[in-house]
Amino acid sequence: MQPLRHNTHHRTIDIDGLEIFYRQAGDRDQPALLLLHGSPSSSHMYRDIIEPLAESAYVIAPDLPGYGLSSAPLPDDYAYTFAHMADTIEAFLDALGVERFFLMVQDFGTPVGYHLATRRPERILGLIVQNGNAHEAGLGPDWDAPKAYWAEPTAANKTKLPQWLDFDGTRNTYLGGLPERLKALHPPECWHLDWERLSRPGHIDLHFQIFNDYAAHVARFPAIASYHREHQPPCLLLWGRHDPFFELDEIMAYSRVLDALEIHVFDGGHFLLETHHRECAALIARFIRDVGGGRFLEYSAL
Repeated sequence: MQPLRHNTHHRTIDIDGLEIFYRQAGDRDQPALLLLHGSPSSSHMYRDIIEPLAESAYVIAPDLPGYGLSSAPLPDDYAYTFAHMADTIEAFLDALGVERFFLMVQDFGTPVGYHLATRRPERILGLIVQNGNAHEAGLGPDWDAPKAYWAEPTAANKTKLPQWLDFDGTRNTYLGGLPERLKALHPPECWHLDWERLSRPGHIDLHFQIFNDYAAHVARFPAIASYHREHQPPCLLLWGRHDPFFELDEIMAYSRVLDALEIHVFDGGHFLLETHHRECAALIARFIRDVGGGRFLEYSAL
């Protein structure tokens, strides 16, 4: 195996008064790849695939506002909606001079990414979705309580919500649904780092506001389906089958609309890259090369 040529650089940039931290690697003359992380993680979740992918792409992985090492103003000073976070990422891309790009999304990065895609479809070279939900089919019975709260946000309905925003809930985001043989493969510093950021004063309320806006993402499912149907972006779907949040039926929902779709299901969980980063990096690199070379449409239809 040849040694990797590209080191990850860790940078911060001012975007409309917010300090946005990001990881970057690769040459700018390569196709750009934007990596949007899930919750409660940060660009840290992509740490193992950035340098391998930099052999094929100009890789950019920001921390969304409120996450990781980016600014986390309290809700009075920043509207924590996925649409507004997409505004910030659009300004971030403009500041870096990135026009067209491959888009990889996971979990709560998915609503942000689909705002970018539906606003300006011509920017998206291809989609990589890793356990990111965009259809009703992916929302199983565990989402009944959140849906009830979104419809009627009473104190009684709030008490029925899953306990995601505490230490045990943070750890469960990584380990929930996994058999014991896979739990031991997850480095515990991941959820300890996430909880250190999440437990800062005022941040539980901040992240509850983000969770609450997921209702707006669910309401946009028809618009996302229209985007898929009309624009047919090439799509690589990477899925951990033990995900406790999103059902496997989500995979088939993508397959019913997209013509150029490749699906890989792994023996992993919600944060699939913690156990399968090598396999996923190889598939993403091939996807980027094949879409760029016009070959993806050929083999995805086989």
